[in-house]
Amino acid sequence: VELGDTVLKGQLIAEAKGFVSANHHAPTSGIITAIEENAIAHTSGLTGTCIEITCDGKDTWVDHFGEKNYLEADPKLLIQLIKKAGITGMGGAGFPTHVKASANPEKIDTLIINAAECEPYITSDDMLMREHAVEVIKGIEILCHILKPEQCLIGIENNKPQAIEALQRSISNLESNTHNIQVASIPTKYPSGGEKQLIQILTGQEVPNGGLPADIGVLLQNVGTAHAIYQAIGKGEPLISRITTVTGDACQQPRNYRVLLGTPVKDLLTQANANLNKTNRLIMGGPMMGITLQDTNTPVVKTTNCLIAASKHELPDPAQEQACIRCGMCTQA
Repeated sequence: VELGDTVLKGQLIAEAKGFVSANHHAPTSGIITAIEENAIAHTSGLTGTCIEITCDGKDTWVDHFGEKNYLEADPKLLIQLIKKAGITGMGGAGFPTHVKASANPEKIDTLIINAAECEPYITSDDMLMREHAVEVIKGIEILCHILKPEQCLIGIENNKPQAIEALQRSISNLESNTHNIQVASIPTKYPSGGEKQLIQILTGQEVPNGGLPADIGVLLQNVGTAHAIYQAIGKGEPLISRITTVTGDACQQPRNYRVLLGTPVKDLLTQANANLNKTNRLIMGGPMMGITLQDTNTPVVKTTNCLIAASKHELPDPAQEQACIRCGMCTQA
């Protein structure tokens, strides 16, 4: 797109370069008013090129339609539709989903859906499963049709009883469960949501050092990614929004919000009635794996599962560093 272009919701505005890359689409209708450097969600704190859309308030969609008989479609076509929709992993590093889905089906016997939110504060996937369990299961069916695994395990922590019930009900309503989709409840323990840890908990197998899950016949996808896959293939909608937890002591209305990608963090904090004067640290992600934001103009991205506006009491400044006295406690930690 160029400056001054009018775009519609769902329109492609940035095309992927290379295989391991993802398309970006307009999250709403409006006019391209800037293509410039802006703060981005990255641990480096550096800026990146961003496209700014001034919304017209109409939220007008581009023409779009889904694939009717997607469980009978050629898996290669479905992978192309996933690529076209710009879907990436929505729980980790944001790896393009079409790359993972292109794995050789003959080498994959177990598909694992990661529905474990092991970090405190984050409840976005929990809410997604409660509210959209049917669409999540449909997305998992599409992945099973592409990869043809012998079994599909949905790894979910036992502190999410409502989500577990919703998923089990949706599975029981399937016309046929040919790929043996089942919910596997696991203990609520950090870091069980990590890829390698979850594989070991569910299968008893360990990913080789320096290897990939596919080396032991396993492929993982996030539960949010499965939902996005159904949205793309069943409805023809690209990935332009996600559920994000907004919380922390500085928020007067901590909630889960359906957020358009590209929304400035400051607008989301305003929606949650957050007090920036009370905010000691602003974290995108969880308290363990998240990154500290320096600029509230940072946009929400595909991997933004949580935003924590923490008070000084909640997340105090780190203690002053001291010289090592060789106590050895670090090895136990």
